[in-house]
Amino acid sequence: MNDDTLTVRRARPADATDMARVMADDGVYANLMQLPFPSEAMWRARLEEMAAPASTAVLLVAERGGRLVGSTGLHPAVQIRRRHTATLGISVDPDCQRQGVGSALMQAVCDYADNWAQILRIELTVFSDNAGAIALYQRFGFRHEGTHVAFAMRQGAYHDVHSMARLHPKPPQLSWPDA
Repeated sequence: MNDDTLTVRRARPADATDMARVMADDGVYANLMQLPFPSEAMWRARLEEMAAPASTAVLLVAERGGRLVGSTGLHPAVQIRRRHTATLGISVDPDCQRQGVGSALMQAVCDYADNWAQILRIELTVFSDNAGAIALYQRFGFRHEGTHVAFAMRQGAYHDVHSMARLHPKPPQLSWPDA
């Protein structure tokens, strides 16, 4: 396998060490709702929970040359009237940003949502100063829906986030056979 080959696959509990490594990078957790110093044990528990047969969440990882370089997840809403909705999160190792990792992850997770998971609406929040992430989301059909002022603490200050969402580009239609 070529060392530059990028592979997207479902995350597994054995990825806990690599997930903790990526999420511990201040260039990653500062742009997410994560906290510094994530533990391998915490990630193992999360990954085991997502691997359980009853879990409706999906976490995908990107590997390049056998090294985990990013992840994305969809977390479906639990409220019955919002079951058509999922929240998206994505992270890419700072050394691998702007190299197609985010695009590959977004392509895979949007395909999963559109063609397999019955998701009509994908929602996310993004720090308003994260221009690279905002551009990525827009390329995949996400639209700005609003701004939350002083939404989250980051590096000792409150920061704004944008709410963005994407609707299924071609929602499935039911076609009844002629009676």
